[in-house]
Amino acid sequence: MSYNSFGHLLRVTTWGESHGPALGCVVDGCPPGLPLTADDIQVWLDKRRPGTSKFVTQRQEPDQVRILSGVFEDARTDGQVTTGTPISLMIENVDQRSKDYSDIARAFRPGHADYAYFAKYGVRDYRGGGRASARETAARVAAGAVARKILGAGVIIRAALVQVGEIAIDRGRWDWSQAPENPFWCPDPETVSVWEQYLGEVRKAGSSVGAIVEVEAVGVPPGWGAPIYAKLDAELASGLMSINAAKAVEIGAGFAAAALTGEANADEMRLGPGGEMVFGSNNAGGILGGISTGQAVTARVAFKPTSSILNPRRSVDESGAEIEVLTKGRHDPCVALRAAPVVEAMMACVLADALLMHRAQTGGGAFAPGRDGRR
Repeated sequence: MSYNSFGHLLRVTTWGESHGPALGCVVDGCPPGLPLTADDIQVWLDKRRPGTSKFVTQRQEPDQVRILSGVFEDARTDGQVTTGTPISLMIENVDQRSKDYSDIARAFRPGHADYAYFAKYGVRDYRGGGRASARETAARVAAGAVARKILGAGVIIRAALVQVGEIAIDRGRWDWSQAPENPFWCPDPETVSVWEQYLGEVRKAGSSVGAIVEVEAVGVPPGWGAPIYAKLDAELASGLMSINAAKAVEIGAGFAAAALTGEANADEMRLGPGGEMVFGSNNAGGILGGISTGQAVTARVAFKPTSSILNPRRSVDESGAEIEVLTKGRHDPCVALRAAPVVEAMMACVLADALLMHRAQTGGGAFAPGRDGRR
């Protein structure tokens, strides 16, 4: 029970370490007959990969993916499709610099998983954090690309950075088209220059800050998810919280719901002209009773500051001696700057799994207002 896997009918297992020869994932449970090539996956990995701006780690990793199994040529379409067998994906590490960590091989870095891993296993990979490194998220993005194929073009998943440190965007200027056009995934173009100056100062000071990523999935029909122990919001929160450096998840209004009245929090409903359900608001984040409502599924993820900083911190080593730790190497002043594609990928994996479970239990049908027979 090493818990390197998640999902139910769509089962994803990630493997590999930050400074190992490679990392990757195995995606099991993908239906057969879906077009899938390395290019379909690479487009998402390119959005996450390091070294793309001065505000992220300068580790130069092409993140070139290889499909090792689970696809084959389809004579009917003259293309490559999934076979229904496990899809194995591999991404080689080509620019790891393990010597950067030799001085702290026996030190427990504050804020890292060093001590927790050592306390549990009695051994740990100190090179870049091993499995606890954000490098692991490349495998999640690769799996998310497969999940998007299952979901189809009708479900649109998009994420944006909405707060860096104490500086939040102006939501009145929100423009989704701007998010992929800047190094911060910022939907408010006027905040980009503010974050640039702010993060420049943070980086020069040898420090780091946290951030918040917001994600939404549009086009999710009503009916996905399950009551009580497989609630869609619980599965989503679990998937998002499993991302390295994530410390909090909100669904819909989240913590703000605690300050609302029942009248303000309730998403009032009416029938639209086509018999569809129309909601007056979306405080529920598109999920009621653990089941999707047809509204956009929304969530926010808070990420802690990057733990690897240039300023010395007090700690102890494996012998119990008190020491000061100063972390060398190439690190992000804000780890969440590359988190938007990872958050999107986890949303995709959770939703694709929910789609497959919904079909398995119900055959894919869902309540449609105005129809004869409610199910």
